[in-house]
Amino acid sequence: MEIGSLIEGRANSEIISCNVDTPVREAVALLASKRIGAVPVVEAGKVVGIFSERDVIYRLADEGDACLSRPLGEVMTAPAITVQRTTSVLEALALMTRRRIRHLPVVDGEAMCGFISIGDLVKARLDEIEHEAEAMRAYIQTA
Repeated sequence: MEIGSLIEGRANSEIISCNVDTPVREAVALLASKRIGAVPVVEAGKVVGIFSERDVIYRLADEGDACLSRPLGEVMTAPAITVQRTTSVLEALALMTRRRIRHLPVVDGEAMCGFISIGDLVKARLDEIEHEAEAMRAYIQTA
C-alpha cells in the first residue's frame, strides 16, 4: 500500500501547519488545542521543517520560557524529512523507525500534499493485515 492511498480524500486545506515566523508560544497553543504532536513549518508553500513536542521540550530545557517568544524558524527541526505519495507504508514506517520520528510531510515535488503520523501508518498496516487474514479464512473455508 502506498502513502497516496492513505491521504486520498483528505483536503490540503485540512493540513494544520505554521509558518517560520509563528512564535513558539502560538504553535504550542495550536498543538494543545488540536491535540496533535507536530506541525509542518511552511515557507513560500514549501515544507522547511517540523515543529514537534520534542522541540518544545528541548528548547525549554536549554533556554527556559524565553524560547516561547522565538519564531519557529529558529527552533524547528530542519530540514524536514519527507516522503512521496508513491512511498510504501512499510518504507515510511522503516524511515520513521530509523530516524526516530513520528510525523512525515507528504510532498509532490516541493508542494506538501499531506501530513501523516506513525499512528496513521500503523493503522493502515493493521487494516491490511486484517484484510489478508480475512482473505485467508475465506480461502480456507472454500477449499
